Amino acid sequence: MAVTPLDLGSWRTPVEPAPRLATALGLAPDDLLVKRDDLVGPGGGGNKVRKLEWTCAEAVAAGSDTLVTTGAAQSNHARLTAAAGARLGLRVVLVLAGDAPRGPRGNLLLDALLGAEVVWAGAVDADGLRAAAERVAGEVAADGARPHVVPFGGSTTLSVQGYAAAGRELAEQVPDLRHVAVALGSGGTMAGLVQALGAERVLGVHCGAVPDAHAAVAHLLDGSAGPDPALRIRTDQVGAAYDRLAAPAWDAVLLAARTTGLVLEPTYTGRALAGLAAAVREGEIVPGQRCVLLHTGGLPGLFGHAEAVARLEEAAG
Repeated sequence: MAVTPLDLGSWRTPVEPAPRLATALGLAPDDLLVKRDDLVGPGGGGNKVRKLEWTCAEAVAAGSDTLVTTGAAQSNHARLTAAAGARLGLRVVLVLAGDAPRGPRGNLLLDALLGAEVVWAGAVDADGLRAAAERVAGEVAADGARPHVVPFGGSTTLSVQGYAAAGRELAEQVPDLRHVAVALGSGGTMAGLVQALGAERVLGVHCGAVPDAHAAVAHLLDGSAGPDPALRIRTDQVGAAYDRLAAPAWDAVLLAARTTGLVLEPTYTGRALAGLAAAVREGEIVPGQRCVLLHTGGLPGLFGHAEAVARLEEAAG
C-alpha cells in the first residue's frame, strides 16, 4: 500500500548559530549550528512529528480510527501521538511501562490534556510492553474500533523517511556539514539521517532506550546503508540507566542553557550534546569542521524527570 505522508509539522525547521556554546566545547565560534526540530508542532513539538506524518498516514489509509502506541512514562513519542490523534480526530491509547505515579507531571499532564487514554503495563521489558500493546489493541478491536499499533518510538522502515527528508533539508541548509550529532533512542531519527547524509556524517548518541543501539538502527535501515553499516554510535553517555540522570548530560543541559538560552532535557538532547562534547575532547571532531546539534525537542520531559526537577528546585531555592 502506497503511503503519502500527512502534513503535521511546520517546515523547514531553522538552523541557528551557537557561537558561545561552540567555544565552550572547544570548537571555533562558527563551527556549531543547532537544527531546531523542537519547534515543530503539534503538541509541543519534537522529532517524533516527522515520523508520525508517515505512521499516521499509514493508519488513516488503512481505515483505522484508533492509534495504540507504547513508551516510557515520560515518552515524548506518546505525547506527540496523542497530539497527532487529536488533530486527526483519532482516538489514542497509550500503553506505558510502569505504574501510574501518585503525582503525574511533565509529558503525562500533556497526555491528559490532549485526551489520550493511558494503560499502565507494569514492570515489563521491551517484549512485554509490545505484547501489552497488542493485547490492548485486541481489546479495542473487540469493542468495534479499528486500531493501528504504532511501535515504540514511532520507528519503522516507513517512518524513517521522515528523517531522510530532514537530512536532505539539512544538507541544503548547511552545505559544508561534516557532523550532525543526534540522540539515539528507538533509532529511527538516526536511520533516516544516515539514509540521506551517509553514516560517516551522523554521530548517534545512545540514550539507553533500546538494548542494542547498532542493531536497532541497522534494522530500520533495512540494508539501505549496506549489509553491515559502519555506524558512528557513542554508547558512553547512558550512565546508570535510560531514565536516570547522567552527570555529563546534566552538565550539558546547564551548558546549553547558560551559553545560548537553549533548553535541553537530560534523557535525549542532554545526552546528545554530552556525546558531541566528548567527541570534541577526544579529537573525533576538531575545530574547523561544521557541526550540527539536532534538537529533537522533549521539553516537557525535563519537568517530568524527578532527579532533574530536584536539582532545579535546589538551585531555585
